[in-house]
Amino acid sequence: MSKYSILILFLVVFLFSCTNKSKDRNISSTGKLNAISVVIDDQLWNGIVGDSIRNKFASPVEGLPTEEPRFDINQFPTHLMEGFVTKSRIIIVVKKGTKNSFEIKKNKYATPQNVIHIAGRSLTDLVKIIEQRTPQIIKILETSELKEQQRLLKVPLQNVDFIQKQFALTLQIPKPYSYIFRQEDFVWLKKEYSTGSTSIILTQLPIKDINTDADILEQFIRIHDSLGALYIKSSDATSKMYIDKSFPLYVFKTTLNGKSTYEIKGTWRLKNSFMFGPFVNYLIWDNKKNRIIFLEGFCYLPSKDRRDFMQELETILKGVTIR
Repeated sequence: MSKYSILILFLVVFLFSCTNKSKDRNISSTGKLNAISVVIDDQLWNGIVGDSIRNKFASPVEGLPTEEPRFDINQFPTHLMEGFVTKSRIIIVVKKGTKNSFEIKKNKYATPQNVIHIAGRSLTDLVKIIEQRTPQIIKILETSELKEQQRLLKVPLQNVDFIQKQFALTLQIPKPYSYIFRQEDFVWLKKEYSTGSTSIILTQLPIKDINTDADILEQFIRIHDSLGALYIKSSDATSKMYIDKSFPLYVFKTTLNGKSTYEIKGTWRLKNSFMFGPFVNYLIWDNKKNRIIFLEGFCYLPSKDRRDFMQELETILKGVTIR
């Protein structure tokens, strides 16, 4: 075969390969939110390496009244790394190799997608890499899952003109949420399911009402319970919403829309009732308007896992735009 023929053959193979890779990347990834496909041989999965992966990625979500894993993990042996597995939005490939390595590839087989490759010379090396890299991996996955949740929420939106006018802020709230209570200084929206509901409440406080030099959590509970007594109750006047301090409460300092914010997670309960569930609250300091925005999502879903519903609420609330 002449050199010219060999060159032509090489170019054809190269172009065909590039075309196939481009087609692969145009395939839409699949999978439930917060689901990871872990590609690892059974021998590693059933030992200390698998234990490390489960401990790190299936650890309980903070702020839920019952234990639910941060991620759902589906394990596949390495020989199944083809077909539907390659379409997963999150893939972690773990194997023993001749050297230690860690690599994250974006959109390798489909879009959007994160494919994490971990290789180690020994079981100890694999565990060490997993332990060291977990915070980085989780940060990347949480960001990608937030984007996926935002994409899923791009449905017809609820009219929020009233919220914009009364509170000088904007929220992208999906249409299934409807107004339950709407007045000058308090709004409650709810999304109904066959077995429960998710809710969003919004109000604002004078900035002097919370002293940042004192216990934020105690002040929050006092304000929250007074609002619950006023607005969130059942047909029984004594059955009002309050924070159940028998469950753990979590407080984080963060930033929303460029403003200093406290994120608080825990469990609410309806007095003299069997109803309870998780909540996430954002206290946002708006110094320009001398106010604190009180923004909360909570759910009542006794027959369902609550993780993904709370993530939906967090995605909506974190998208707040303050004018």
